[in-house]
Amino acid sequence: MAETYLSDRQLGERFNVHYLTPRRWQKTDPTFPRSIKLTPGCCRWKLSEIEAWEASKAMNAA
Repeated sequence: MAETYLSDRQLGERFNVHYLTPRRWQKTDPTFPRSIKLTPGCCRWKLSEIEAWEASKAMNAA
C-alpha cells in the first residue's frame, strides 16, 4: 500500500494551527513524528505516523 505524505500546510489545516506549528512541534516535542526530506526544500510527514501520534495522545488523555 502506498504511503500518504502531508505537507506542513496540510498538517496546519488538520490541527487548525498555523502551518509552521508542526515544524515547531517537531523541535520541541520528542514524540511528534519527524518529517522526511523528499527534495531540497520539500519536507513531508507520513500520515500513518501522524495518525499513530494522534492515537497515543488520545490514549494518554483518557
